[in-house]
Amino acid sequence: MFSQQIPEIRQTTALNKSIRLALIIGLVGIVSACSIPRLQFPGVYKIDIQQGNIITQEMIDQLRPGMTKRQVIFVMGTPLVRDPFNQDRWDYIYSYQPGGGVRGQEGVTMYFENDLLTHFTGDFKPTEESTAETNNSASAASNS
Repeated sequence: MFSQQIPEIRQTTALNKSIRLALIIGLVGIVSACSIPRLQFPGVYKIDIQQGNIITQEMIDQLRPGMTKRQVIFVMGTPLVRDPFNQDRWDYIYSYQPGGGVRGQEGVTMYFENDLLTHFTGDFKPTEESTAETNNSASAASNS
């Protein structure tokens, strides 16, 4: 009687060992899958993402204090953000992310008084040439 039970016990322990081994392999697979950094498949094309208003130095050089809001829209385009609580501030924001790369962002904020541009701040500054042209045209107008 005792000799007949031994093969059944061996089969049960072999089955338990297989189940344990399968569980361990499964758990190792799940844990390691969570720690793998992003998979990079070769040949997968990632698009460039552009959002907002494109801002160029040429556009900034055309801006002058005293321009109307319509003139600023003609030069810069419609602002991306118009603050509903402060109609005299416009924000132009441009972000660019090359496919799979780091996102860059540029911005310019325009300030108005009585619907005329007073100044602007941000990532762009007028070049010295455009500032000199403004000063020369202002002095020529005052000499007339």
